Amino acid sequence: MVKETLNELSQLKKCGFGQPQPRHGLHLLYWFAHECIEFSNNDILCKISPQRGDFGFHKFLNRIEDDDDNHIVPPHDLPHYEVGNLNAQGADKLPAYVRASKDRDAERNKDRIIVRIDGVDIERVYITEHSDQKRFDNNKTYRVSKGLLQIIKNMTREHYVNSVSNQIYYQYTNQSLSRVQSQSHVEPPPPQNDSWCTIL
Repeated sequence: MVKETLNELSQLKKCGFGQPQPRHGLHLLYWFAHECIEFSNNDILCKISPQRGDFGFHKFLNRIEDDDDNHIVPPHDLPHYEVGNLNAQGADKLPAYVRASKDRDAERNKDRIIVRIDGVDIERVYITEHSDQKRFDNNKTYRVSKGLLQIIKNMTREHYVNSVSNQIYYQYTNQSLSRVQSQSHVEPPPPQNDSWCTIL
């Protein structure tokens, strides 16, 4: 069952989701916050259709193997959907910075996001990871608060990854390549039109 709710970037970093690099979970969560949701008053609205299978979303049964009484996230009458399997149908539509682990070993394709949906409203957001090919790890399952999603949505990807991991970025500027070593607790960079590419 869910261990705790993550409200701050420091909690996300400490819980180990998407770590060590080059696992894709941190990038998946950034994509989700920026491309899949928007905030309206006190609601999280879904901009895509998990029910239709957009970006590899599919129905999440919320149980451990065939045990209907052992749930990964709190049971509810509303449906749950998961995303993050880079081999799922539709996952090829995910951005390259999320899919960079696709052709590597299964250990790097273990992170997932689970959402509970009521129409176009997202009631809950969870992150988790596989403990093996079939099962999710109860001890690595967390709820992500609306506040943390808003924090991530207001960040550049570079600043976000710098804040939650020790990853190396490569910046493409005017056909030149410069290596930028990520550091924790950096100030947000000024807005710019450079494109960023993560080498995983």
